Amino acid sequence: MISLNPLRILAVDVGGGTQDVLVYESDREIENCFKMVLPSQTQIVASRIRRATAAGRAIHLSGSLMGGGASGNAIEDHLSAGLAVSSSEEAARTVHNDLERVRTLGIEVTSTPPQDAEVIWMRDIDLEALAVSLSAHEIPVPDIYAIAVQDHGYMPGTGGREFRSEFLSSLLENGGDVTNMVYREPPEYMIRMQTVARDVPGAFVMDTGAAAVLGSLGDARIAEHVLDRGGILVNIGNLHTFAVAMRGGSIYGLFEHHTGGVTPAWLHELVERLKSGSLTQAEVKAHGGHGAAFSPDYAEAGPIQFVAVTGPNRRIAAPLGYYQAAPHGDMMLTGSYGLVEGVMRTLTKEGRTLPVSSLAGDSSIPPA
Repeated sequence: MISLNPLRILAVDVGGGTQDVLVYESDREIENCFKMVLPSQTQIVASRIRRATAAGRAIHLSGSLMGGGASGNAIEDHLSAGLAVSSSEEAARTVHNDLERVRTLGIEVTSTPPQDAEVIWMRDIDLEALAVSLSAHEIPVPDIYAIAVQDHGYMPGTGGREFRSEFLSSLLENGGDVTNMVYREPPEYMIRMQTVARDVPGAFVMDTGAAAVLGSLGDARIAEHVLDRGGILVNIGNLHTFAVAMRGGSIYGLFEHHTGGVTPAWLHELVERLKSGSLTQAEVKAHGGHGAAFSPDYAEAGPIQFVAVTGPNRRIAAPLGYYQAAPHGDMMLTGSYGLVEGVMRTLTKEGRTLPVSSLAGDSSIPPA
């Protein structure tokens, strides 16, 4: 049974560079809630692999499917150094969903670690390590977990097709209600989300881009524009740039791109085309992005001029003059605030009575 008095949530926004941790307590002012910005698990795993590489040791990957990026690069470097890599099937899917492709890289897929190999644990969330950090500061671990990860999606037997575009389009279904982006049971094809939900039973799970959008609304100026006149919200993360056109609590259009391919000029073009509703899926994919999608009711959003930007790479947008989001005064916790808001909205939809809270009092999305 979840205790809701006071409401305590451990919100962890897992990015390519950092994991942004918020211990939300409804009986504290939001500015006084405890927070940590730590290296993400992919960065931690990469450091452990590089240490093994420097020591000339073989490694065995164990644990769960997790986000790649830095960890994947470290694995490649380890192989390039002529050192052995073995892996369990599930951990191997961090390198690639197709295990045959993993084997062609020179990785032995086996459940038994070689005797001389250093075991590297793969996982997006290390609750034990977080609990140690919190307990060292006399902070009890909350009993509600909310976790955001970025998932490309995959299903066996589909020729290796990723499902990211389908997922993005699904965010516009049922009126584009932003609170529908919070999952207790993620879509079957979002296997990274599924893994988090399995490894952390009972967790609320969100996409990192969706969490950033929801969290941006904790900035009073953004909330005012989105509620009354609509706005474009852009999250420029370390690996992905995600943007939505919103009015009220509904998403009318969106795009997603790899941040490495985003320049100020291209971002301006993407945003302007999102405003006009003329951006196409094919265009974004041709430039290396994941795609774009619009609601059939996009015209109802009306003309949108206001643009706000958040994320650790928001400097890319500096020449464009967009409003710099600072929800509750802390840009780096944008996704974590979005996770908390998502949990609260979900519990409310389920008919739960919530305690009066500092975040709920500043909520910017109309009740469902």
